[in-house]
Amino acid sequence: MLNIRLPRRRALAPRSLPKLKELPRLLFITVRRRKLTSAALLFVVAAILYVVTNPAFVGVSAGVRELPVYSVERDNKAVSLTFDAAWGNEDTQQLIDILAKYKISATFFVVGAWAEKYPESVKALSDAGHEVMNHSNNHEHFTKLSANEIIANITAANKKISDITGVSPTLFRAPYGEYDDNVILTLRSMGMYTIQWDVDSLDWKDLSAEDITKRVTSKVKPGSIVLFHNAAKHTPEALSSIIEHLIQNGYAIVPASQILLPGDYTIDHTGRMHKA
Repeated sequence: MLNIRLPRRRALAPRSLPKLKELPRLLFITVRRRKLTSAALLFVVAAILYVVTNPAFVGVSAGVRELPVYSVERDNKAVSLTFDAAWGNEDTQQLIDILAKYKISATFFVVGAWAEKYPESVKALSDAGHEVMNHSNNHEHFTKLSANEIIANITAANKKISDITGVSPTLFRAPYGEYDDNVILTLRSMGMYTIQWDVDSLDWKDLSAEDITKRVTSKVKPGSIVLFHNAAKHTPEALSSIIEHLIQNGYAIVPASQILLPGDYTIDHTGRMHKA
């Protein structure tokens, strides 16, 4: 098992906000003390709905929850392109060729079983300068696993990958994007970061290349982590136009490990990483 010590994560101090359960009562008192017009009543209802659904309020009410990294607060316009590899292998080499054309290094989160089935592709990714990271051993639902089961699963996948690349993964992406405190804390105990995304290409839905491009370029911002999939139907077609848009707009495209902040950090309620 890895014995890497991650920088310390500092919890953000909660804001001084009223407790979630108190807000409807406070608003109800206001309603009783005044005769409200229909418009004012609608405003009160809208305010209650906003408070109930706003993460800033919900996060304080529910207490501190462990979160993975969705994006990073950066001083420069850096962005990471990441690809999940769990099933097919039809376009892996094509993705490598497109990234090589622009001299870009990306991060591929691969399942251990995929690495075992396509070792030549894992080696090709590594040889081309891309990061090959952990996406579980068999694409399990990690929130249903105990800490010991998670450790065994991650260790098995890390070994399959490192046996091919010579490098043990330091990043993990949960299958299905599912996580809880147990998942985050267990990975942290292994010296690994859990990485999500803040821009989802939705390429797995077989969107057209044009729609994938519009979706990514309209949502990306400095510090974004973009999610793609290998073996998605139109991703190779969209990738060049996305890369060209990012370059033309002054973005530096770096692997996921390089977009993370060194030293102590905090993660806000949206999953954005900040310097402590």
